[in-house]
Amino acid sequence: MVRLSDEIAIIQTVDFFMPVVDDPADFGRIAAANALSDVYAMGGEPVCALAVLGLPIKKLTSEVGAAIMAGGGEVCQAAGVQIVGGHSIDDTEPKFGLCVTGRVHPDKLWRNSTGRAGDQLILTKPLGTGTLTTAIKRGALSPDQAQATIAVMTELNASAAAAARQVGITAATDVTGFSLLGHGREMASGAGLGMTLWVDALPEIPGARQMLEDGIAPGATSRNLSHFGGDVDWGEGITEIDRALLADPQTSGGLLLAVAPDKVQDLQAALASHGALAAAAVGELTADAVIRVRRVR
Repeated sequence: MVRLSDEIAIIQTVDFFMPVVDDPADFGRIAAANALSDVYAMGGEPVCALAVLGLPIKKLTSEVGAAIMAGGGEVCQAAGVQIVGGHSIDDTEPKFGLCVTGRVHPDKLWRNSTGRAGDQLILTKPLGTGTLTTAIKRGALSPDQAQATIAVMTELNASAAAAARQVGITAATDVTGFSLLGHGREMASGAGLGMTLWVDALPEIPGARQMLEDGIAPGATSRNLSHFGGDVDWGEGITEIDRALLADPQTSGGLLLAVAPDKVQDLQAALASHGALAAAAVGELTADAVIRVRRVR
């Protein structure tokens, strides 16, 4: 954050990655929604963006690049964000993303390290995009299942952020490649706290558990478990599938919001009225430094 005045600060963030789906327009839409999410996760409003595009010009036509850009532009237009320029290069693999500039009141910036013991953790999108995009690449999903997964990834976090601003929260982050377990752990440790997650409360994209049971998961799932899972107090009845879902790397995932217990119902109602995909109370921050996973609260 850079403070410009007593009323305005700017936020800048950049994010880009290789395709998680085959359709170039869908890839552009997903990558744009993912990049914009960082600004929403800080309580800001995205204003403009620069596009970052890598394309192997000897393998893919310019029409593919145009479709990626069109998809990204569609999402930016929906967010009220203007793409004001960018840069493209000849690359070995396709890559796309945005450098986003947003604005926020300096005193209303959300951080991921300001939660308080007793805060409830509310998740605003269902989990499972990591295993499901892997399943798409392997041809294991039906067209309807694939489109449902893409719809989750292209959903902007703007509505969830608006609901959170309306009610008031204590901390926020977005759930992306380090999974719910990793990003939740970061939120807790940043505040000097612990965390308990409740497996039975997790919102899931239909089909995610089935794919995990079929052995379909990205490599990042095991890396997340290796990195974050070793110091977790896993409760009775937590299965390997539960662990894999908690460690599933999300692309353009939801917001994870820490909110005071007496505001939980108001926040869930606001999320519902703003059209957020989920408003699930998935855990809480605790006074100790222990990371716990339990089946139920």
